[in-house]
Amino acid sequence: MSTVTHEKTVAYEKTGRIARITLNRPEVMNAINDQLPKDLAAAVARADADPGVHVMVLSGAGEAFCAGYDLTFYAEGNGSGAATQEMPWDPIKDYRFMWENTQHFMSLWRAVKPVLCKVHGAAVAGGSDIALCADMTIMAEEAQIGYMPTRVWGCPTTAMWVYRLGAERAKRMLFTGDKISGREAADIGLVMQAVPQAELEDAVEAMAARMSTVPINQLAMQKLVINQAVEQTGLMQTQRLATIFDGITRHSPEGLNFKARSEEMGWKQAVRERDEGTFDWTTNEEIPKGNR
Repeated sequence: MSTVTHEKTVAYEKTGRIARITLNRPEVMNAINDQLPKDLAAAVARADADPGVHVMVLSGAGEAFCAGYDLTFYAEGNGSGAATQEMPWDPIKDYRFMWENTQHFMSLWRAVKPVLCKVHGAAVAGGSDIALCADMTIMAEEAQIGYMPTRVWGCPTTAMWVYRLGAERAKRMLFTGDKISGREAADIGLVMQAVPQAELEDAVEAMAARMSTVPINQLAMQKLVINQAVEQTGLMQTQRLATIFDGITRHSPEGLNFKARSEEMGWKQAVRERDEGTFDWTTNEEIPKGNR
């Protein structure tokens, strides 16, 4: 028996012992707006409370898993969360908004039942935050993952990069803001597995089916023990610091210049200049080719 419910930004379906949670803004590559984190957490809570669900599978509709925060909504405009406030900046207002989103993403981690994430296309910026909060992530080899806003205008609030990669490899990713393929992500241990795009569906279904044959209480006990070992290292304290720094990045001189550039030229050009390293956000000038 299959039941399907469509929310504004997230679709929920139950097939047998598997709950399928799908980010459902395909027209913008499932970009995050104010509502999506809330709908995601609600879907996770629904699956976690259902005694018939053993495993959750998280995926994205359309061409990608998630392209990060909706910059048309937040960078060109401002969104109801006021991603960049008028000065003087109220850091607690910013922190409350971003901490709430972080905790919605972390519902995947805190859920008693395991969450298997399927990534195709891209899981970038805030989309990587979501994917890395899952218990296990399987990517298409051709897919991309990265947190480009570390170049300007962001700090990954879930801090899952360091917990999955260790310090040196996390620094390699967050000092550059580079995107890497699913194949490389699996090779360095960021995600569990990468397979060709044509095999992604079968790989995720096989893993979900295998886990679904285990009693819920057994799955829950193993997840709680493993997560506790990670949490004992100070996960929440790290996330609080990252969330505070995320607000600071957006209200630093460089962050404000990026926001202004997005409003002037459109966020696509501003992002391209940021990611290619062709613009100096301190001086608000293009970087000469010989200095890039």
